Amino acid sequence: MKKKRNYYLIRLQFLGFRYSGWQKQPGHKTIESMLLKTLKYILPERSYKILGAGRTDAKVSALEAAFELYLDDEPLEDIEEFLYTFNINLPPDIKILSIDKAEEKFNIIHHAKEKEYVYLFAFGEKSHPFCAPYLVTFLGDLDIDVMIKAAKLFEGTHSFKSYTARIKNNTIFVRTVNSCKIIENTIIEANFFPKKTYALHVKGEGFMRYQIRMIMGVLVQVGKGELTIEDVEHSLLETSDVKLPFVAPGSGLLLNQLNFK
Repeated sequence: MKKKRNYYLIRLQFLGFRYSGWQKQPGHKTIESMLLKTLKYILPERSYKILGAGRTDAKVSALEAAFELYLDDEPLEDIEEFLYTFNINLPPDIKILSIDKAEEKFNIIHHAKEKEYVYLFAFGEKSHPFCAPYLVTFLGDLDIDVMIKAAKLFEGTHSFKSYTARIKNNTIFVRTVNSCKIIENTIIEANFFPKKTYALHVKGEGFMRYQIRMIMGVLVQVGKGELTIEDVEHSLLETSDVKLPFVAPGSGLLLNQLNFK
């Protein structure tokens, strides 16, 4: 007899600074492993599994991430009580925002409509140590105006072959970026932040590993005068064989928004 299965879409926030990314991996503390450890405690002797909307790298945070909970047999009796119990048993750097019932046909990966990533940064002198989990400071001067101009070049459909790592045979390099812009940061603020901070906002349906961090790395090189606007344009061509050496640190990156179809 086929087991009855219940489906739940769970949205969450987390500070990724002390985690080795989302995906469970032996010998490392990850967001997924912490969620599974907590679920094992609050759902004893229940059969379940979870699937994330995507993977994040080490130290990457999220203001709005999501995963799907597949729970066999009986449904949750009280969703609000379960949300409360889940939260009080999670560490303080992970918070469940909401739990909603989902349809069987819903697929958290294939039904992702748009993701927005934000990279928080400043430049100049070394920042206060408390900035480290949220914001990267690039030492020295950056030409923000030329970086803003260069960021717009990533919008549209391009080959991002030069903007990923660990290439596999089935990797799809042609991706569409709905928007890419640098503006002053209003996402996260603190009295120990530098006087002026910035945010790279990138929106699209999906991204390859390191893609956003490598975009940020290229923009920093443009800001330092190490790459030109023409170099960025060339890097997005299908024929490009450019090797990009700089991957911006993971701690400045956060998943800001996640929308489903």
